[in-house]
Amino acid sequence: MSDAVIHPSACVHPGATLGEGVRVGPFCVVGEHVTLGRDTELRAHVCIEGVTEIGERCAIFPYVSIGSPPQHLQYHDEPTRVRIGDDNIVREYVTINRGTAFDEGVTTIGHRNFLMAYSHVAHDCRVGDKVIMANAATLAGHVSVGHGAVIGGLVGVHQYVRIGEYAMIGGCSAVSRDVPPFMRAVGNRARLYGLNAIGLRREGFSMQRIRVLRQAYQVLFRSKQRMADAIKVARHQFQDSRDVLVLLTFLETSTRGTCRSVHGGRDDGDDF
Repeated sequence: MSDAVIHPSACVHPGATLGEGVRVGPFCVVGEHVTLGRDTELRAHVCIEGVTEIGERCAIFPYVSIGSPPQHLQYHDEPTRVRIGDDNIVREYVTINRGTAFDEGVTTIGHRNFLMAYSHVAHDCRVGDKVIMANAATLAGHVSVGHGAVIGGLVGVHQYVRIGEYAMIGGCSAVSRDVPPFMRAVGNRARLYGLNAIGLRREGFSMQRIRVLRQAYQVLFRSKQRMADAIKVARHQFQDSRDVLVLLTFLETSTRGTCRSVHGGRDDGDDF
């Protein structure tokens, strides 16, 4: 087990794979088919089971459960998995379930994510990189979350919903439709409130990129055209913008439909 430091009260199966510098705190349970990457730390009372791979330099806080069976009545102990990348922070009482045989059989979480206390990632979810899930945010099965998205506290996301890159979902929202990239959504049911301009500025988007996305938002969600027609107009008008292309591709591939815009809602950052 390399030079891993294991507290005497922890229960680590001899078949588990522990990288250099791994630290397993008091009363943790690590199953036979678990892999922990270099310098990952389980603080205390953490339970990792199933076929679960966790990358390097992750910090897993007390009472977290990773790799437990999916909460699905048709799951019958198929050999499904959890795969988690590097540099993730997983706070207290977070639950991450393994996949099901009805999808690709794996729940995936990328790199540099921050999952706050009591948040839940259900079976077959695909979470990208630099995602923030605030306290008690909940992803139902088969949800995908794009790079840099922020999900507020007490948010519930319906099965199969997609959340686009750099989207922001306000607290206490119920999300039953796809949230397009770069947008803000809030409410029950969640609706769009314009561009996530503050988040984009923090991520280094230039004023010009934000201005173009704001113009595309007006065409797509405020012009009162049919979505198919608005997409055609936007594709022609903003053909040189990679950001708009990402947005249009997301809209064209939506199967659940996207959140509707609030009519007359104010878009933050109008100084751009």
